Amino acid sequence: MPAFDLLASSPLATSLCALLLGLLVGSFLNVVIHRLPIMMNADWRKQAREYLKLEEETPGPVYNLMVPRSACPQCGHRISAVENIPIVSYLWLRGRCSGCQAHIPRRYPLVELACGLLSAFIAWHFGATWQGAAMSLLTWGLLAMSMIDVDHQLLPDTLVLPLLWLGLIVNALGLFVPLADALWGAVAGYLSLWLVFWVFRLLTGKEGMGYGDFKLLSLIGAWGGWQVLPLTILLSSAVGAVLGTLMLRARGASHAAPIPFGPYLAVAGWIALIWGDEITTSYLQLAGFGQ
Repeated sequence: MPAFDLLASSPLATSLCALLLGLLVGSFLNVVIHRLPIMMNADWRKQAREYLKLEEETPGPVYNLMVPRSACPQCGHRISAVENIPIVSYLWLRGRCSGCQAHIPRRYPLVELACGLLSAFIAWHFGATWQGAAMSLLTWGLLAMSMIDVDHQLLPDTLVLPLLWLGLIVNALGLFVPLADALWGAVAGYLSLWLVFWVFRLLTGKEGMGYGDFKLLSLIGAWGGWQVLPLTILLSSAVGAVLGTLMLRARGASHAAPIPFGPYLAVAGWIALIWGDEITTSYLQLAGFGQ
């Protein structure tokens, strides 16, 4: 039996393959989460110096998502292939660098695990289909940009915009919603938060959110259509209010401290894309509007 036929006929085999692929992708996402903001900052400095007509900085070594090899930030020990196996290497090394015994942040195996489990769930839910493949790409992107937003309060255009266009493309092929719904979902997603931003700014003189949040909601609308936007906004606001308060108290920060909204939008949008119809139907039935 060909491999594809096996995957198509066995949800368990599909999920296990997706789990392994997700673990590997999660390892790469850790690199993206760490390096992409550094690369963007270097590019901004270069553009600023060009605009101000300042002398260019002395070029440093090549630094991108592939070069140089990953190394311990404490001692510079280059991480070998054996030390870079998702989750397994972390457990084998007992969470410490083999060179200097410095602690390895738990975030790395947790991101790998989250990526693997989410990939396995998507494979189980959608099967070996183009929908599953597309949703996996979206999930990986949302995971990476959420972690970057947590660290830097930044949603990189290099991640958001390609996924936004991909959402329109996959719906032009009829994978999730009609193209017209996807187009207006992208438009309404951006404009809804843009209007909230300006109303809040006019009333308070402060900026309540960043432009990256507008683009992220536009991305979600491009994938799920305008129909998923109300549920996404409702869920993200509810989760953000609860978890944001808990995070502030845990850190001992004031309520004036900025809280990244991107992760809440990403989680809410992901839920709405997969279970939006079921959640909406259940709510209407509980509210007495169902038959």
